[in-house]
Amino acid sequence: MNYLIVGTGLFGAVFANEAVKHGHKVHMIERRPHIAGNVYTENVQGIQVHKYGAHIFHTSQKQIWDYVQQFAEFNRYTNEPVANYKGEMYNLPFNMNTFNKMWGVATPEEAQAKIAEQRQVLKGKKPTNLEEQAISLIGTDIYEKLVKGYTEKQWGQKATELPAFIIRRLPVRYVYDNNYFNDPYQGIPIGGYTQIVEKLLDDPKISVSVNTDFFDNKAQYLKDYDRVIYTGMIDQFFDYKFGALAYRSLRFEEETLDTPNFQGNAVINYTDAETPFTRIIEHKHFEFGKGNKHQTVITREYPQDWQKGSEPYYPVNNQVNDSLFKQYRDIAATEAPNVLFGGRLGQYKYFNMDQVILSALQAAGREFNK
Repeated sequence: MNYLIVGTGLFGAVFANEAVKHGHKVHMIERRPHIAGNVYTENVQGIQVHKYGAHIFHTSQKQIWDYVQQFAEFNRYTNEPVANYKGEMYNLPFNMNTFNKMWGVATPEEAQAKIAEQRQVLKGKKPTNLEEQAISLIGTDIYEKLVKGYTEKQWGQKATELPAFIIRRLPVRYVYDNNYFNDPYQGIPIGGYTQIVEKLLDDPKISVSVNTDFFDNKAQYLKDYDRVIYTGMIDQFFDYKFGALAYRSLRFEEETLDTPNFQGNAVINYTDAETPFTRIIEHKHFEFGKGNKHQTVITREYPQDWQKGSEPYYPVNNQVNDSLFKQYRDIAATEAPNVLFGGRLGQYKYFNMDQVILSALQAAGREFNK
């Protein structure tokens, strides 16, 4: 069979790699001028710059960790972000280092007592929105300084209007441990992520066209190929038939600075409401300071509303949008029977990188082992 894969991110690349293993030919098209989707990294001054935001690979599944090891050697990077609230620096995720800096407490018992005391403002009420959920987890002080402003910038809504589930899994630890993830496998590929996609697509049966928009020739593509794997927005595929799904977008402001070390950490979150960006990424710290010894590259990340024509980064998975997505998913079988929808945008679901890879492998398994 001849496959067309729309998008060269992780889902499309993993699926393409599996397709050629089963003897199929694959043509891939990519709207951007490069492969690898949002995990694309670029060498700037010997520094691997994450062009679309920080990507730290982490997983609890050994089979996925073993899978990615085929395509790159990973370093031992551990995600230990820091929060900057008007010049006050706090460790994330919320742990005993955070509690000690915030309240001067030294033991887990003291920290738990402080949070329990501040939780009393809820008067036993079951949390119904993000603000109440956050206060129930970490009290009012940490909520006001480290959650409220950041979250409202990120989502473009008041915390009282956001659903509680967004923050329900917020890491809160009563140990002195700044590792953000609980997953046992974590790191960043030495030499960046782009090489992983390059190796996945390194086969004569795979051809790739960049700067190519599926919607410029949609009808012909659907006619010419036996099967289409589509990783773009599912609502756009159906010409927004039921209306547009909601997304959050991002704007990145990259700068090369004549200093060896700008902020001392790969990721610093700016949690006050007044700072317009949510975080600054200093890319050389992902690889422990490698690259130009006299320069560094930073990226400021600005959340913004999504509008048609802008890049969608985060699905807004509330009840209204999930119901709308279900309408699109339900018509896919009848109106696009030769199309498989995959990835974060095709499945309208926030995926971590390991989840994208697993989803692609599972989809390929269903496709080729019928």
